Amino acid sequence: MYRGDMTRPIRSYFTYMMASSARIVYIGVTGNLERRVWQHKNNDVPGFTYRYGCTKLVWFGETSDVYEALQEEKRLKQWHRQWKINLIEQNNPGWRDLASEWGLADPETSSG
Repeated sequence: MYRGDMTRPIRSYFTYMMASSARIVYIGVTGNLERRVWQHKNNDVPGFTYRYGCTKLVWFGETSDVYEALQEEKRLKQWHRQWKINLIEQNNPGWRDLASEWGLADPETSSG
């Protein structure tokens, strides 16, 4: 059975957590994770992440449903801090910058 335009690419939406070196956590949602992380790292986004130095991508989830991504963001923002820490540490116990795998260095630790 035909179910819509099969030539349209499937979009991805991301719920993500950025953290500072002091482990202050920011939760957001985006349709372009690499671009959004670059913006956070380069202080291109005024507000919380700029103010608290949240430049490390420490966790993210992906879905093809924008509403699901928005619901996940709202859900995570309601969690207790320890629950967020537990989620991050399940797959990233060292709180390493996951974006470094894409060549996006953390400005706090990069040289030159």
